[in-house]
Amino acid sequence: MSKAITGPLWAARNWSTDAGEGSIHDNATAEELGFRGGTVAGDVHMNQFPPVLVKVFGQQWFETGNLSLNFRNATVDLEKVQVFVEPLKKGSQQTRVWMEREDGLLVCNGTAALGDHSQSELRRKDLRPCDPADLRILNRLHADMSLGEYDVIANTDKQFKRYDTHVISDPMIWYRESSPWGEVVAAPCTIIEYLWAYPMQGMQPYVGESVGLFGAIEIGFARPFLMNRPYHLSSKVICVGHSPQTEYVWYETTATNEGGEMVACMRMQSRVMKASSPTYRAQ
Repeated sequence: MSKAITGPLWAARNWSTDAGEGSIHDNATAEELGFRGGTVAGDVHMNQFPPVLVKVFGQQWFETGNLSLNFRNATVDLEKVQVFVEPLKKGSQQTRVWMEREDGLLVCNGTAALGDHSQSELRRKDLRPCDPADLRILNRLHADMSLGEYDVIANTDKQFKRYDTHVISDPMIWYRESSPWGEVVAAPCTIIEYLWAYPMQGMQPYVGESVGLFGAIEIGFARPFLMNRPYHLSSKVICVGHSPQTEYVWYETTATNEGGEMVACMRMQSRVMKASSPTYRAQ
């Protein structure tokens, strides 16, 4: 196996501490659920991949690229993590990627690609739904259920603030100044913030009192996701299931431009902790 291409060790920030009590990013809540402290969100870790992916794929990664990750072990504020990418094999446009904590603990793993996204880590998963009778928290969600349609404008304020306060892991200058495509390009956290946060508005009434966390995230591009542009978001449920400690929903959100052309797509597994819900605590 060829030696992996690596990024720098980076002390990732838990910038979601302001989510407040009841969030997995809050120390007290996370510790009560068995974590070492408030967790660093998966989208924060995804920010650390693009500089290495540009080394592998070139700037085209922002045009037709894909990053598809399972999150394996949570980290806490300021723990150092590092990105690893296997060199491309001859004739292939997809490769294996992962992140490790400084001591070697696997944080996440998956694939990155250019062009065809159909064989990504998350798209190869068997996403057959479970019996709805097995669910207590997410039992009102089901495959093909719409999570809403939203018209948004990608505002730069939050991304610029994060860049200027040095909380974006391994930041690229294209997130703050003009990019090869003219306008500032969105960091992964910004893309996810739009493609996740808006559909969560549609999902929230079905989740109730519970603590959620990201289980897996994939972002893919059909063209660069540029800031200061209007986008139409469309989101729907793929399937709902459960594990010993969580219930989870897989869903997908697409962003199209004013011409109706696909710009980006996000596939996500959002988990809710069974131990955080009254429907499980009552037993």
